[in-house]
Amino acid sequence: MPEGHTLHRLALLHRRRYVGAPVAVSSPQGRFAAEAAALDGHTMTATEAHGKHLFHHYGPHGTVHVHLGLYGGFTEFPLPADEPVGKVRMRLLGGTHGTDLRGPNRCELLTTAEADAIKDRLGPDPLRDDAEPDRGFARVDRSRTSVAALLMDQTVVAGVGNVYRAEVLFRQGIAPQLPGRSLGRSRWDAVWADLRRLMREGVRVGRIDTVEYAHRPEVTGRAPRNDRHGGEVYVYRRTGQPCLVCGTPVAHTELAGRNLYWCPTCQPGD
Repeated sequence: MPEGHTLHRLALLHRRRYVGAPVAVSSPQGRFAAEAAALDGHTMTATEAHGKHLFHHYGPHGTVHVHLGLYGGFTEFPLPADEPVGKVRMRLLGGTHGTDLRGPNRCELLTTAEADAIKDRLGPDPLRDDAEPDRGFARVDRSRTSVAALLMDQTVVAGVGNVYRAEVLFRQGIAPQLPGRSLGRSRWDAVWADLRRLMREGVRVGRIDTVEYAHRPEVTGRAPRNDRHGGEVYVYRRTGQPCLVCGTPVAHTELAGRNLYWCPTCQPGD
């Protein structure tokens, strides 16, 4: 599932291409046909992301809420557009470009109040200027749940997925099994600041890179990472490989149905 930086990149891209002008909206697949007809030809007024959720605002005509889930994705293309291929839930056509949405978990037309209700249920998003990290810490500080599980809870922190979860805990030297209430304010602040830094870089470059310069391939002489997820990382999907800092084999287990990676030496239990 795409992590928060991907949705923020999409919000920025769609803002540049569509906001401020009428947009042709259709649903070649048909599952969004009535909603698309209600929006077709109207002006997109704003775009935004909150965590893993994308919102296209059309003023009084409503807001399109998209959650990609595991299988959803956007395809961007220049005009003129070819005929849709596959099950395109929503097609947008603007002045110079088009966008096709396929396979989302959610694609729905909401009122402003309904869209706000979704955002209100989410935790603070490290990529948003209006984020309130104190809300996230309040949830963490009273919880016996592991900090690794809490970081994946979108009501605690919005936009963090498996990669950012594993990497920020490694970078901060925090054992993933540590109960949230044992984390403390200073370490929470460090985690939050590091997430903001890493995720902003993800928005800039379009991939997740978490490895500091001293540990990168061009400095250490190791082979670059070869993985479909891209980016240089410390522990994510590196089970059994030597830690880039201490050489200890990277550990792996499952937590709440998701893969969890960490270095037992660099992230000792507290």
